[in-house]
Amino acid sequence: MDIYAIILLKKIRTTVLIFFLSVSLSYATDFFHKSLDEQVTEALRERLAFSKEQRPVVCMGDQLCGSMVLPRFYGLRDFTPAWINDKGVSSQAYELVRAIREAADEGINPQDYHIGGIEMLLKDINAPYLRKDNAPIEKMVELELLLSDAFFLYASHLTAGRVNPENIRTDWTIKTKHLDLVPILLDALAKGNISYALEKVNQQSPDYQRLKIASQSYKKFSENGGWPQIPAGPKMKKGDRGARIAILHSRLQISGDLSKTDKKDPGVFGDILEKAVLRFQSRHGLTEDGIVGHATLYELNVSALARFKQIMVNMERLRWLQRDFGPRYLFVNIADFKLSVVDENASILKMRVVVGKDYRQTPVFEGKMTYLVINPFWTIPPKLAEEDLLPLIKEDIEVIKRKKIRIYESWKENAREIDPGSVNWKMVNADNFSYKLVQEPGPLNALGRIKFIFPNKFDIYLHDTPARNLFSREKRNFSSGCIRIEKPLELATYLLHGNPNWTKQKLLDVIDSHETQIVGISNPIAVKILYFTAWVDEQGIVQFRNDIYQRDKKLAKALEEKPPQDIYKR
Repeated sequence: MDIYAIILLKKIRTTVLIFFLSVSLSYATDFFHKSLDEQVTEALRERLAFSKEQRPVVCMGDQLCGSMVLPRFYGLRDFTPAWINDKGVSSQAYELVRAIREAADEGINPQDYHIGGIEMLLKDINAPYLRKDNAPIEKMVELELLLSDAFFLYASHLTAGRVNPENIRTDWTIKTKHLDLVPILLDALAKGNISYALEKVNQQSPDYQRLKIASQSYKKFSENGGWPQIPAGPKMKKGDRGARIAILHSRLQISGDLSKTDKKDPGVFGDILEKAVLRFQSRHGLTEDGIVGHATLYELNVSALARFKQIMVNMERLRWLQRDFGPRYLFVNIADFKLSVVDENASILKMRVVVGKDYRQTPVFEGKMTYLVINPFWTIPPKLAEEDLLPLIKEDIEVIKRKKIRIYESWKENAREIDPGSVNWKMVNADNFSYKLVQEPGPLNALGRIKFIFPNKFDIYLHDTPARNLFSREKRNFSSGCIRIEKPLELATYLLHGNPNWTKQKLLDVIDSHETQIVGISNPIAVKILYFTAWVDEQGIVQFRNDIYQRDKKLAKALEEKPPQDIYKR
């Protein structure tokens, strides 16, 4: 090969090498000059590519609660980041962080929403030695996913509550509505208004808003040291003097039951202090006698922190409910032993009730009242017959006659009625008790003269009662689950209002006839059987009640635990 051929070959080799080097440099240049959000997009696409396998999404070593929803959310965005742009972290990310920091105002712990990890990542990404173009992409992706998961989790809790009531066996069976949060966040990002989106999902009831405002006062009470504990001692009443009276004076001033402008001798139990005690007793469901006895002293010594936590628990219960019950409904608060009829958003009828015993608790549920029964028969539930009536019958068989109870040989449809005297009751026990017991209508019937039916799986209903003395008790959990009401005739008159065939006098006439009649309600009413131990009434007064079924403790404990790993599997 001559010299010219060799030179030509070297030139060709050099040209080819330069070409490949230029192509390689071009690809490298493209990679290093991709925008920040493009790099995050690629990383997100790779990170969430396994979504069809439904594997958990993990950030900073923890499984995210939105593992099922994050792939769908980013898939709809073609995996473009929501909180990162070419300039770095977006203003909407900081807006979300501010909202999460304020979660405590809703009675929710901000730490549940990755606030610690988010703030640590923000600190690293914004470090002076890092520029936006060389901040680790891994940190950007971690921040992106944590922020999205925080939004979905926080919004879910605002919408439907932080705890699933069915998981803690609270006997709360009202189903909570759930929103699809993906389109809400997509819309908020498009409009650049994250706060608006959170306000939209947090459109709570007036009851919730009033309780939220009250929570801030009790939080301050607690942070400022609360109120003094009043030592045990004899009852305190008007006319008494001493150091314990002075402590009582201070205690009631701190909680707002006694005006701080009262400058009279704090060691004297006078008229003004008595009125303050009456106010305190009223808003704690106590007997209003103006005397500080054992029960009142106990409630006075419940700490401010405990009251704050009690409010937090009940704010959670309110989040479980629909925001609006409608203009007309019947509401029973089990813990308050009260029933209210609400019509056109105003309470028009109130009465005391008797609810289930500790071991036969009245559940929380809702229904629709459709009819009532005048002069009802009472088919006694087997468990009640075995546990309550059988011991009485064994002691004195005449109780069957006195209570006008009929005995049937079995629970079959056409079972034969039998003579109570034909049964050897001493040999009957819970294992062989096969009889059906039915009490006839009349003044001694356990259901009274009227029962109100709203069909439900618990077979719970409202009814009259011959045991009228129980309504004067402070604590009224004596029933077997059903709800005894103080004013059955007034409730029946309201429900049948507008029906010319059923006046109050007609109801009284039918009751006196002892004949059983079923009467349909032409305008059925929604029934809400609920359980609240703290609320703010229409006059703005904070109310507290005893946790008669010990449900607050379970819920308070659940609120302190880590949220479930999937927000859509509640």
